[in-house]
Amino acid sequence: MPLSARPGLDAVPAYRQGRSAPAGASKLSSNESPHPPLPSVVQVVQERVAGIHRYPDMSAAAVRQALAARYGVDVDEVTVGAGSVEIAAQLIHAVAGAGDEVVFAWRSFEAYPSLVRIAGATPVPVPLDAQHGHDLDAMLAAITPRTRLVFVCNPNNPTGTVVDADALERFVAAVPRDVLVVIDEAYVHFDRTASRGAGIELFRRHPHVAVLHTFSKAYGLAGLRIGYAIAPREIAEAQRKVAVPFGVTDLAQAAALASLAAEEELAIRIDEVVAQRERLYAVLTAAGWPAVPSQANFVWVPSGERTAELDALLHAGGVVARAFPGEGIRISSGSAADIDRVEAALAAAVSGGDAAHDSDRDSDLMGVSA
Repeated sequence: MPLSARPGLDAVPAYRQGRSAPAGASKLSSNESPHPPLPSVVQVVQERVAGIHRYPDMSAAAVRQALAARYGVDVDEVTVGAGSVEIAAQLIHAVAGAGDEVVFAWRSFEAYPSLVRIAGATPVPVPLDAQHGHDLDAMLAAITPRTRLVFVCNPNNPTGTVVDADALERFVAAVPRDVLVVIDEAYVHFDRTASRGAGIELFRRHPHVAVLHTFSKAYGLAGLRIGYAIAPREIAEAQRKVAVPFGVTDLAQAAALASLAAEEELAIRIDEVVAQRERLYAVLTAAGWPAVPSQANFVWVPSGERTAELDALLHAGGVVARAFPGEGIRISSGSAADIDRVEAALAAAVSGGDAAHDSDRDSDLMGVSA
């Protein structure tokens, strides 16, 4: 009998990384920080490079202790992993398996359905509401005796919408206590609403809440891969059992600690990203595209059947964004120069003349014709 992969894996879609960009183009497809690492973080990482022949601390004790002190929780309630994707996988594997269900809004973080299927469980996507946010009533209705976990991505990726604190409180209170509610706050640092960081307070008040954070976005450590969860003690213990051993490198742990020590400096950069996000939204709406107000480090354009048109327009102008065919485009909040390029690309479509020539010039960067 020939070798074959595990049954069910054919239903697992491969995760798509944001498209890379040629030199000189603007890569706005992966929600990365437009800023390089802080000098203090680079220095710490460089100092630790000489020790990479040694295994890292598998428990990431120093990072967990720092996070526990920061949030006022027990260190045993803090877990770490190789970015928010691995943390999400840990949480799923900790509570769900064959025959179980995991509920989440859709569209939301693209990895959710794949991670659920890899765990052997069944994904239950619930369509977003008319405002591109979580339909909490529909999500509650989707919970069955087989449900083991519910994800609430807040702010939501890719739409940037936020569930306000009161609505989230009511939702969590209504979810059965044997169902884990994971509040994925990967983009919480960019949220300027009154709900910002509501997940931690909900964790304090409810026994079935876990909160997911990452150092990839606001802290600018996407390439080092480190994220964390604050979860009930029994869930955190289970996470450590299913985590990849030595999954978080010593360099990532050192960079995380250095970043926590430089949060005031990082806050200035985060404010810059938020300012460019607001500018990006204004640029899109001024050009007639139906952008959604965002509280993340990106803007969602539900362009529907015109998605390919907008993607081609941006591409011709030297901008690489994340297109979801037939649904919309997510454009990351980049630097001021990146948003300048988005604006020029959109202007080229309506003004012609010099703008069109600029688009032709930028299209050469992309290796395509305008």
